[in-house]
Amino acid sequence: MSQQQQPNRTLIIRLIAGAVLMFGFGFLLVPLYDVFCQVTGLNGKVLNTGPVQDVNADPQRRVRVQFIAVNNESMPWRFRPEQSQLTVYPGQMKQTAFIAMNPTSSTMIGQAVPSVAPSEAAEFLHKVNCFCFEQQPLDAGEQRAMPLVFVIDAALPEHIKTVTLSYTLFDITPDTGPVAAVTEEPERRNL
Repeated sequence: MSQQQQPNRTLIIRLIAGAVLMFGFGFLLVPLYDVFCQVTGLNGKVLNTGPVQDVNADPQRRVRVQFIAVNNESMPWRFRPEQSQLTVYPGQMKQTAFIAMNPTSSTMIGQAVPSVAPSEAAEFLHKVNCFCFEQQPLDAGEQRAMPLVFVIDAALPEHIKTVTLSYTLFDITPDTGPVAAVTEEPERRNL
């Protein structure tokens, strides 16, 4: 091997090794992000879902729960909470709903992604039933109340007086062609 080929070979090996390392790092990003969020409490992921045992409500303490509905920029649905906030006793099971309306001329599928603030409260919010557990198909012009049943754990730290539960709604309709057109403006009082 000539002296000129040796540096080229070293460079090629380093470039290939760098590409392999970057590819591997890309696969590790999601698990690393989950570990980072769990350690720091960022992102407010709700991990407590499904049935909950009967818990005695603490009538001596009240927590305000605020609800926020946000559409991803590509989601044309009208989406809002039925109530913007509730006052609950820790340990008390509460039910509310979010209202979604598909103003387009096509059937669409939505998926809601929750977030909790402050992030410290996420581990104390238990969702018994949530529309975010499943995809939400809506026909053209259809409006639906999507239920949310939750409990704020009685172990919620005393300094947390307000918990904000936010849902971002994404369009996950399989791409079958051009974007569906929004139909005539429906009456606003229905949504």
